Amino acid sequence: MANIFETAALRTTLLFLATLFLFTNGIAAERENNKVVRLATTTSTVNSGLLDRILPAYTDETGYEVHVIAVGTGKALRMGRDGDVDIVLVHAPAAEKAFVSGGYGEQRYPVMYNDFVIVGPTDDPAGIRKKQSAAGALAAIAGSKSLFISRGDDSGTHKKEKGLWETAGISPTGDWYREAGQGMGKVLQMTNELLAYTLTDRGTWLAYRDKSELQIAFQGDEVLHNPYGIIEVSAKLYPNLNHAGAKSLIDWITGLDAQQMIASYRIHGEQLFTPSATRTATSGKAVLDAQ
Repeated sequence: MANIFETAALRTTLLFLATLFLFTNGIAAERENNKVVRLATTTSTVNSGLLDRILPAYTDETGYEVHVIAVGTGKALRMGRDGDVDIVLVHAPAAEKAFVSGGYGEQRYPVMYNDFVIVGPTDDPAGIRKKQSAAGALAAIAGSKSLFISRGDDSGTHKKEKGLWETAGISPTGDWYREAGQGMGKVLQMTNELLAYTLTDRGTWLAYRDKSELQIAFQGDEVLHNPYGIIEVSAKLYPNLNHAGAKSLIDWITGLDAQQMIASYRIHGEQLFTPSATRTATSGKAVLDAQ
């Protein structure tokens, strides 16, 4: 009787191990064959039209489809922290550093940069064209109580704006200051309708300029530099994400061909982004030094 029970137990164990082996191999195969990369990125990269221009080439070369989720930088990083996406492309260096140092991301790779500008009505009621700094321009807007539309959405643009108010020593409140809680394109539309001021990245502004009565009222301060970085979500925290796809996208977008595509992307003859990748993700080979 003991032999019968031992034989049955052995068969059960072998069946379990075989099932586990097939299940594990199935998961591994599914990961390897996953051709969808979920990218959380900023509304500015989408509104500018850049991703629509370059990502089809990536798909053609690699077979990976990129599902783009356009949100503010803060929400993109939260999606990464929650394991809801494979990779993030954002523009808030301090928040990106905290994301990586907190163990949520593998490494930040620079991709490109442009700058922020303040746009406003043609007659510039706050007189910010005469100012020497971005903080001084915002102080003039506050002092004149000219209408200002804020993203108000914890995006990279909103983070930059809050830093500029802090530098100016101003906590913006009152009827003249309105938080939209919207992406950059929507905020530019609202700002135009209300003939107000707002802070925008240059790329989105160039994409929307012909639809607007606004003009650039202030630009050129070094603090308005706007770098973008790409980060794979942590493989340790979320081993089931598409890490092969994330690495593939990082390696491609920091490679020479994609960097040249970014450099050549223009609207009305004006360049929207300057490529800034210095190393590819897998080879470590320097591909471009545009900074």
